[in-house]
Amino acid sequence: MATLYFLSALVLTIVVSVPINVLGSAYCGPVEANDQDLIQFPLNLEFLEAEFFLNGALGHGLDAFEPGFAAGGPPPIGAQKANLDPVTRRIIEEFGYQEVGHLRAIITTAGGVPRPLYDLSPEAFAQLFDKAVGYKLDPPFNPYSNTVNYLLASYAIPYVGLVGYVGTIPYLANSTSRRLVASLLGVESGQDAVIRTLLYEKADEKVLPYNITVAEFTNAISCLRNELAMCGIRDEGLIVPLHLGAENRTESNILSADTNSLSYARTQPQILRIIYGTGSEYRPGGFLPRGGNGKIARSFLDKV
Repeated sequence: MATLYFLSALVLTIVVSVPINVLGSAYCGPVEANDQDLIQFPLNLEFLEAEFFLNGALGHGLDAFEPGFAAGGPPPIGAQKANLDPVTRRIIEEFGYQEVGHLRAIITTAGGVPRPLYDLSPEAFAQLFDKAVGYKLDPPFNPYSNTVNYLLASYAIPYVGLVGYVGTIPYLANSTSRRLVASLLGVESGQDAVIRTLLYEKADEKVLPYNITVAEFTNAISCLRNELAMCGIRDEGLIVPLHLGAENRTESNILSADTNSLSYARTQPQILRIIYGTGSEYRPGGFLPRGGNGKIARSFLDKV
């Protein structure tokens, strides 16, 4: 484990300088947008989570529950029912229903946007995990094959929305908007905490058939997200060096937070760099092969 801590510290220290963003500006400040656009932007994450959780638990997605929310947008590519144990399946099913509620709350308050095209195929996740560990996994990582794999894939999703909500709240103009986003943040934080706790219980276990532990996978994913976003450390895995732990007293890191145990924040461009997997808000890919929707996401694509 000592080697793991050293590597985590080394990677987290150097990610700030890694030149991933080819077309993007690597700008880390806020975007200029009104409340409606700021609240609609998270639909790109909420649609993704709804489709991944509902399909993973039940084998069908948003269109089976609230097809109108998609506003004519296409169903996701490759999403499928996961091979989950009964307890995890029930948790993920609940998360899926929660995301339906989130979509309803945002659409009712700020209006909707067409559901973007998502790639939730095993191949898309395999590419993400290959990039995270730095080499091609053999066999390719499949998020749907078992409970641990699915939880690791889930680790890659809700936290991005969580830090996005934290980064959005200070720039909202009215109390209705702030109340909505704070309420969304509360549930997203809970989902992330549950996923991280379930994974922490298995932190030292090897993920078969790879010679990589659960904790090492989470550290690799967090380091990759820091790398892609290009704005410093805003993401940490389940096991960290003491200097990154709570009050520098713990190597466990069930909740990712800063020096004062406050949530990290990310801006919309940073989030796009991560979910596109390209390090550029101008270049789609990853889970969103055609890019996100809404004025903020499209504004970057229109500039290409």
